[in-house]
Amino acid sequence: MRPTLKLRNYTTSHAKLTANSQHLKPSNHITKRLSMLVLFATSIVTPIHVQAALPEAIETALVRADLSAADISIVITPVGDKNASRLPSPIQVIDSTKTVNQVQPTSSDDSVNTDTNSSKQKLVQNNSSNKQVVNYQSPLVTIEKRTITEYEKQLHAYTDDPYTYQSLESSPSLLPDAVSMPAKHRTDNSNESNNDSSNKSQKATTNTSIKISFSPLINHQPDIARTPASTMKLVPSFIALDTLGADFVWHTRVYHTGIIIGDQLLGDLVIQGSGDPKMTHEHLQQLLYKVQTSGIRHINGDIIVDSTIFKNVTKDPAAFDNSPLRPYNASPDGFLVNFSSIGIQSYPLNNAQAQLTYTPQLANYQLPNLINIRATACGQARYSLAPQWQPTQLTLNANLPDSCGEHAFYVAYPDAKDFAARVIAAKWQALGNTLSGKVITQETPYDVNKNTKSSRRLAAIGMSPLPIVSYPSLNLTQQIYDINHFSNNVMTEQVALSIAAYNKSSNNEALNKTGDKISNNKQTSLYQFGKPTTTSYPAALQTINQWWQTHLTTPPPYLTNGSGLCRDCTISAANLSELLTYAYNHPSFDAYVSSLGIAGVSGTISAHSERLPESQAIGRSWIKTGTLNNVTSMAGYVKGLSGQDYVVVGLINSEQALNPYTARPVLDAMLDWTAQH
Repeated sequence: MRPTLKLRNYTTSHAKLTANSQHLKPSNHITKRLSMLVLFATSIVTPIHVQAALPEAIETALVRADLSAADISIVITPVGDKNASRLPSPIQVIDSTKTVNQVQPTSSDDSVNTDTNSSKQKLVQNNSSNKQVVNYQSPLVTIEKRTITEYEKQLHAYTDDPYTYQSLESSPSLLPDAVSMPAKHRTDNSNESNNDSSNKSQKATTNTSIKISFSPLINHQPDIARTPASTMKLVPSFIALDTLGADFVWHTRVYHTGIIIGDQLLGDLVIQGSGDPKMTHEHLQQLLYKVQTSGIRHINGDIIVDSTIFKNVTKDPAAFDNSPLRPYNASPDGFLVNFSSIGIQSYPLNNAQAQLTYTPQLANYQLPNLINIRATACGQARYSLAPQWQPTQLTLNANLPDSCGEHAFYVAYPDAKDFAARVIAAKWQALGNTLSGKVITQETPYDVNKNTKSSRRLAAIGMSPLPIVSYPSLNLTQQIYDINHFSNNVMTEQVALSIAAYNKSSNNEALNKTGDKISNNKQTSLYQFGKPTTTSYPAALQTINQWWQTHLTTPPPYLTNGSGLCRDCTISAANLSELLTYAYNHPSFDAYVSSLGIAGVSGTISAHSERLPESQAIGRSWIKTGTLNNVTSMAGYVKGLSGQDYVVVGLINSEQALNPYTARPVLDAMLDWTAQH
């Protein structure tokens, strides 16, 4: 169903000309001539871009937000065949006390729980009009609204940073795995040898399906370049799926120099960073445990961390918004550990003090274990604790608010390499192992002549031919779930940089340009010739730009990073709409769409139902959101009540700081309006 549209009045010139012509009462032939002149004049003074007005619900929301139609770009386009939808099954959110968003059963035999029967046609009364829409209902998964509300309430009560918490910790998901992630991607790790074959099979079938082209329902200012905020994450996350494959894994390899006698390594242990976006402290412990089980418990030498894969990617964590302690400002790194962030858990002991614990522990660094309590409201770490990283200790410059109770704060460490070194040393020691030297992190390849001390001659014996450990990451599908569901900035940067590092089409051109050229007759270890290409931001962004020019027709967006944490990055609604439409027909679409939040249910769009309780988009919209001081954006997919799938993009930019509580409902109205079709 198409909306009922009306023309927008851009100027008063047309009205004035019409009014003046009505005062003239000439003869018929003069009237015709004047009428033609009026039409000609009208065509001159009326702007060329005059178009159908936005739907009334969106217009009303714009007025409430003190915004105008000039502040927003919207593109809503049907995609696919309504009888062969590629979107996941909708989530039916029910309220026990009401019947909001509940599809009424057609007979007493129908269940409000998960419907595993074939798709049914039902008539659903449109909440905002008297028109009825044929509802081609897919099999439903049902969840209570109060379950979602209670989950969100507990989550926000426990931590000041729920998205970092859900990325780092093994917290239970609100939805079953069958809903939140495609079945073929639910395993933790994949075999390295499967990467090439899976990528080839995916690329062989890419875009072989028949595409159906539709005209947009709304195409409002589609070509204006706007700041997208975190909706920019949709770009590198999909390009990674296309170039690397949904099953791609990062392999962090561990080598050694010298010789092993018993359980003692007389040499250096070398960890070759892979750019793994999610090397949590738990995964790092598993990696070190594998080193231990390989036979090494005592290292008479150093642990060298080689993060060469990414070059010159460290940034000032305070540069963007002067919030260096927030994990979303963490820098990427070739060996990123735990997002360079530490979790601080508080446990009240009495009315005067609380105990603090830290995850992960940092070697040779003092962390206070007690804190006084004050009577005030709990807030973010910078207010509740006022932490400050000193050279050898963490200082807390505020007493803990009594309302925090048992609470988890997340604080970013200012130096990714120093953080990784301290966590490695602490984890290695916690496993009962010893290290005579130090943990050294560096952005250059291991060099026996430079890294080995003259007093340790055995360590000068060449690198082990093969790694003693090759630790696989979570696959790309699982990684982009965190990126888009929880809007994880530093993980996005890791993936964007990895596109250039592991993309074989660009790697062939980049070989021998990394500055560490080694002739073939000296390559005695996989460490030397089996590593990915060293990359940087310019190289990664160029690779993304080249992909766009090769696969899409709109001009490429302007990126300075991959996460959207930038004010000079720009993209148009037409850009995002074309990308999302292209992705809809891609073999890895299941992985892509499943990474998005579900309106009113999960991810950064979970509050949609609180802002618009009657919305038809609840449970049937898969959306990535974006928010900065003067930016609010949403982009993704909506399953209309008619059974038609839609690509939706809404970008709001304003010269003034936006109030997200009034600006977001504009885009909520966009989702609701789309779902009604």
